[in-house]
Amino acid sequence: MAPNPIVMQAVERLKYRATVGDVAAQAGLDIKVAEQSLLVLASEAGGHMQVAESGEVAYLFPRNFRDVVRNKYWRLRFQETWGKIWRIVFYLIRISFGLMLGASILLIVLAIAIILLALNSRDDNGSSSDSGFSGSFPSLFMWDWYWIFSPNYGYSTHSRRSSTRSKRGRGGQDEDSMNFLEAIFSFLFGDGNPNADLEDQRWRSIGTVIRNNGGAIVAEQVAPYLDRLPGDFEDYMLPVLTRFNGRPEVSPEGEIVYHFPDLQVSASQRQSKSVSAYLRESVWRFSQASSGQIIAAVGLGGVNLVGALVLGSLLRDGAIAAQIGGLVGFVASIYGVLLVYGIGFLAIPLIRYFWVQWRNQKIEARNHERQERAIALNAALPALEQKLAFAQQFVAETIVSEKDLAYTTETDLTEQEFLNPSKVDADWQRRLEQTD
Repeated sequence: MAPNPIVMQAVERLKYRATVGDVAAQAGLDIKVAEQSLLVLASEAGGHMQVAESGEVAYLFPRNFRDVVRNKYWRLRFQETWGKIWRIVFYLIRISFGLMLGASILLIVLAIAIILLALNSRDDNGSSSDSGFSGSFPSLFMWDWYWIFSPNYGYSTHSRRSSTRSKRGRGGQDEDSMNFLEAIFSFLFGDGNPNADLEDQRWRSIGTVIRNNGGAIVAEQVAPYLDRLPGDFEDYMLPVLTRFNGRPEVSPEGEIVYHFPDLQVSASQRQSKSVSAYLRESVWRFSQASSGQIIAAVGLGGVNLVGALVLGSLLRDGAIAAQIGGLVGFVASIYGVLLVYGIGFLAIPLIRYFWVQWRNQKIEARNHERQERAIALNAALPALEQKLAFAQQFVAETIVSEKDLAYTTETDLTEQEFLNPSKVDADWQRRLEQTD
């Protein structure tokens, strides 16, 4: 069984020493999954178990544990290699749509020019060499194509500095950081789901809230991180209890609080982590391409579609394509594809634009609902304050300190007894007292 990459990342963020509760809260994992994954990782990466006198267990890992695991598992090595290959492949896929647009426009323009030249030659008895079309070809091929592959090419220094100060997209990248070919793909299909990790973020936030409150909470503290709640009941707490191995506790007044003993155990003293007041979904962006790139994409798409319609009118009877042959014949044979591509190039973004607006309305509604729950929690009505006070009875924190260890797999048991004779004597004294 290969180690869980999510657990490996959590162990690194926890400074290579962690309890099951640490990992579950840090990664938002199910307690049982975190426990099993830690055991697997410790076994495969040369980790050690440290058992406190209270019976709690912490796991200690070498700082190079990722290298150890990578050398053992070809699957992890393959995933890393494939990740690098996929980035290249995906980049080629992204720019292919821009190249297809350029090829479509080029084929349509050349076919139209050849047909018009042929018609002009037929009307003028071979005098088409002096026609106005001949001058268009040099300008077409002498055009500076470098701007397609390099963003901001040809801008002044002042324009580049202004662009640098523009809004930044996801990942801290400038909106203008993509080249024009990538912008074509972004214009057509967008830039992916901004909430792809929403579930992970949700459970990490809930785990952090539980840890910040000492392992005992009320349902209202979790509600701002969930979606729609089922009526007035607290059934939405069941997945939280299952995931973090919690249990409900009932007050004398019949109010329910939720206790999570596993999240009360930590490998070291930790400060409360900041967490947002509610789970906020990011709205979808139509495109991360710059406004100039989008305008250029729309313009080229329009040129492509108009050119396809003009070409269709010239090829209507089919006779001229048969007479000229060559490139015109080839373009005539794929004309249906060119027309569908031209229509789809503008139709897909238009449909997607309205879909994004509809989806963002739903997201804003969910964000507003969660925000209202957070506001209600901060208002803390008397009934809620009473529940919070009852939850304080279950608040606790257990630190598995290295100085209080009863046993560790780092060294032999005999050596540990030799190095810690006072603990051995105390243990024997405790057993004698229990016997008496």
